[in-house]
Order: sequence, then structure tokens, then C-alpha cells
Amino acid sequence: MKEFNNLIKIMKQLRNPVKGCPWDRKQTPGSLKEYVLEEAYELVEAIEKKSPPQQKEELGDLLLQIVFLSRIHQEKNNFDIRDVIETISKKLINRHPHIFGTATVSSAEEVKQNWEKIKKSEKKRDSILSDYPDAMPALSTAKRLGEQASSVGFDWDNPPAALEKIEEEVEELKQELAKGSREKISEEVGDILFATANVARLAGVNPEFALRSANKKFSQRFRYIEERLKEQGRDIEKAGLDEMEELWQQAKSEKG
Repeated sequence: MKEFNNLIKIMKQLRNPVKGCPWDRKQTPGSLKEYVLEEAYELVEAIEKKSPPQQKEELGDLLLQIVFLSRIHQEKNNFDIRDVIETISKKLINRHPHIFGTATVSSAEEVKQNWEKIKKSEKKRDSILSDYPDAMPALSTAKRLGEQASSVGFDWDNPPAALEKIEEEVEELKQELAKGSREKISEEVGDILFATANVARLAGVNPEFALRSANKKFSQRFRYIEERLKEQGRDIEKAGLDEMEELWQQAKSEKG
């Protein structure tokens, strides 16, 4: 594809040690990692907004990071963009034996289960669970761990059954709150969040996205309170809880 090849040529020119861009020449895999995360999150936001033009732009920005990193490694004789493409192509073929081989599947869930088993075999892991990076959002990690455990049948039957686990963890948190041990309280809060992530997973909801939506909703409603008080010439720090709660309910009614 000439457009892709042109992008590779542009990056090669930007990285030229003599005539290239000083900023681009200075970058390393370590310096680019923050941009990889930033572009990935911006793409997710564009997807949530259901905006094809924004998604097109953000996909390009994310692709740039892949080409950029590949170029840096090519200069070090580690690998190039062709090796990256070849590696993912081989992975896709190997992990879809029901398409490129003789295996048969009856559902998307069975495909996921096979994927995890093949992944474990490829990486020669002793466990069905992956070692997820610490930089990965904790709720997303909880969801993936739950999915991998589920691939071998270690799971609740349905969301209500998993919800009972949250109720159990809440009771344990109440007991630790009464005792006042910060370490134990932290442990129980973590257990509640982990159980909540699994309820979301079983209900077909991504817990990371659900929490992000809740954060936005909270911000909108709280700012509504601030705006209404500001219109009255008042400082929110001097408002009472009952008054703020009343405005909160108004925000729910007006903004949903």
C-alpha cells in the first residue's frame, strides 16, 4: 500500500541523523510510551463519541507511534515494521484454528476460551493467567483476570450470583472499618472492586468504561451545584450538605 509505505518514508526522513527533525531524532521507546497511552485513550474517547472522523484521526496518531517505535528499533537492528506485521499475522492465524485450521467452535465464547489456551501454550506459561503490566488500569486487569479464569470454568453462573460476592465483601469491609486497620480496610476495598469488575463482566459491561462514565456524570452534577451557587453569589465551601444534596437532585433531574 503506497500510503503506508509513504508514512514509513516520512518517519525515516524525520529520524535522519543529519537532516531529520531534532525532536524526532531525540525520541526513544521510553520517551514515547506516554504518547502511546495518550493516543490510545484519545482513540477510545473518539469511539465512545461515535465519531468516524475523530476515530480516523486518532487511528492515524496511534499508527504513528507504532511506525515511530518500529523505526527506532530498526535503527538498532532489533526489528522493523515488517517484522511487527509478520508477527501479528502469524499470531492471528495461530489463534484462529477454526478459520485457518481444522478446529470447530460453536460460539464466540468458545473462541475466547480457545484463544486463552493457545496464548498460554505460545507463551509457555504455567498459569492460565497472564502477567498484566502495572501500568494497565486495575479494573481492566480485574476484568481480564476474570475472563481468563472463566475460560477454564472458574466463574459465577450469572451476575446475581457474582453480586452475592460483593455483598459478602461489603460485610467484611464493615467489620474491618469497625476495627480501624487501614491495611485490612484497603484489602477489603480491593476485594469489593474486584468483585464489582466481575459482576460488570458477567453483565457484558466493561468496568473501566462504566467507571469513566460515572466519573463524568459525577463531575457534571457537581459542577452544576457549583454553577447554581455561583449564580447566587455564594461560595460552595460555605454551603450546607442539605443544600448541596438538593441541588444534586436537581442536577439529576435536568442532566440525567
